[in-house]
Amino acid sequence: MKIAIGADHGGFELKESIKKHLEELGGYEVVDYGTYSPESVDYAAIAYKVGKAVTSENILGILCCGTGIGISMAANKVKGVRAACCSDYFSAKFTRMHNDANILCMGGRVVGAGLANELVDVFLTTEFEGGGRHQRRIDQITAIENGTFVE
Repeated sequence: MKIAIGADHGGFELKESIKKHLEELGGYEVVDYGTYSPESVDYAAIAYKVGKAVTSENILGILCCGTGIGISMAANKVKGVRAACCSDYFSAKFTRMHNDANILCMGGRVVGAGLANELVDVFLTTEFEGGGRHQRRIDQITAIENGTFVE
């Protein structure tokens, strides 16, 4: 399974730890969109690169910044991205099951490596339930994004 991953300086160490975890698990092709050092960089550019990869290749992504919030906000500006900032197991699982989230965002200054690995594992192995109310809500999100939402 191909995974797009990226981080700014605040999430660099967590990204590197997650990459190592995925490599140890095996079965994942991790494509790293940066940053490649702990030197300061702007998170929007990284979020854009990962978001474009996720939407154009129909794959999942992982993004990290200091809190996970800024990078998730930037990623959600890419058409087709449904990025969720998670710091607990339940949210990481249900954002896939109910929201069909395609990018998991975490904060390098909020989530430790052990918990991050658990969140990554559940995010990558949980399927979207689809159908019914969940699909209807995803369709509504898409309509808002396309400017066609009708109240």
